[in-house]
Amino acid sequence: MKSLSVLSVTSELFPIIKTGGLADVAGALPFALAREGMEVISLLPGYPAVLKVLGHTETVREYPHLFGGSARLLSATVKGLDLFVIDAPHLYERPGSPYLTPDGRDWPDNARRFAALGRVAADIGQGHVPGFIPDIVHAHDWQAGLAPAYLHYSDTPRPGTVVTIHNIAFQGIFPADLLYELGLPPHSFTVDGVEYYGQIGFLKSGLRLADRITTVSPTYAKEIQTPEGGMGLDGLLRSRSRDVFGILNGIDEDVWNPAKDPSLAATFNRDTLNKRDANKRALQERLGLDVDSDAMLFGVVSRLSEQKGLDLVLAALPSLLADGAQLALLGAGERMLEESFRAASIVYPGQVGCFFGYDEGLAHLIQGGSDALFVPSRFEPCGLTQLCALHYGNVPIVSRVGGLADTVIDANEMAVAAGVATGFQFSPVNLTGLIDAVNRAKILWSDVEAWGRVQRNGMTAEVGWGGPARQYAHLYRSCLEDV
Repeated sequence: MKSLSVLSVTSELFPIIKTGGLADVAGALPFALAREGMEVISLLPGYPAVLKVLGHTETVREYPHLFGGSARLLSATVKGLDLFVIDAPHLYERPGSPYLTPDGRDWPDNARRFAALGRVAADIGQGHVPGFIPDIVHAHDWQAGLAPAYLHYSDTPRPGTVVTIHNIAFQGIFPADLLYELGLPPHSFTVDGVEYYGQIGFLKSGLRLADRITTVSPTYAKEIQTPEGGMGLDGLLRSRSRDVFGILNGIDEDVWNPAKDPSLAATFNRDTLNKRDANKRALQERLGLDVDSDAMLFGVVSRLSEQKGLDLVLAALPSLLADGAQLALLGAGERMLEESFRAASIVYPGQVGCFFGYDEGLAHLIQGGSDALFVPSRFEPCGLTQLCALHYGNVPIVSRVGGLADTVIDANEMAVAAGVATGFQFSPVNLTGLIDAVNRAKILWSDVEAWGRVQRNGMTAEVGWGGPARQYAHLYRSCLEDV
């Protein structure tokens, strides 16, 4: 088949800049697509953390005026990733996260900052960078949502366009009076264009104007077409249902490999699960838990938010810990949840250990050392932590939503007997459901042989990018038939 060139447009990219799962996906997919014969270059804003690691660069385009200042488009390669980086100090040279001020508020000029990402993506898509004309522009989430709009309203031939929804809760909605400043034509401000309830909707624009829409699991693709899951965009998505596809995320099996993970106290595979005991001990020591191999150890690696269902874990603690079980938590987020888990570590010394923030090595150790992992999300587009858990013999306990429902096979009596179970699902997503799942997990954990079979089932599950990459390659080729 003909090789295709793809411009991946993203606001974060692992291992260069990361706040969540978007970075992991955007960082892993180019390597997977390369094995499908695709040439992928990723377009990324030039935050300080990005510019710091670039090394040798080449300026491939100059912008005398890009939403308030001059800018350069740089070409570079970092850790095997081919990049275009927007060097625009007036937009990106500032402290804080890519999206928030140091005190946790949205940057007031986020509309301009991420319109610039879409504008530059469209310029590349129209062939304004010598030597690279993409067949496909693939925009990730609302931050890249205007790329299909700029291409749609141009008067030049354009590449195929794909928008991927990583989390429909975040949509990028800004005042209508920015239309002229963002370089969008007056006729774009309609329900069939960028207008969204009297404002400009970045994600909505992409969903309306891209050739194809993907999201990160088949179940989530169905959920976002319902009033309950669509966050106001369900009608638009239903109207485009033929163009909406759910493609599961994968994980980078080179980064997440328990057989050669340098963050573990002991590496292991499905035939040497007993070596996980050393990781459990190291995890208990790291977080100040009682060193006890006989205590069932539950893990959490998550953003602390109501969406992620971590309030349910808090409410379940008395039942969870009553028989000496333990909880190891890594996360950051809502202040109330952080303070509540911090208080729990005082109330339950030696049983609850917390690290607030993010530590990549500790995330790997929790996957390699805990017995079961909580992912009790109220909604979850795909989820990556449960995929890592499966790969590490860390049995996931998940709510039956989105990608969690698609990736974990519940250890009910029939699935255990048939030898296919990989974890525990619960529904509805409430305290009773979570406690029931915990109790089922504890019963199975007491049967060492049965628990080991579930662990090995998870470790043999397909969690990599091979299958998803083939689906994306097919989708890209179908796009070109419409352009």
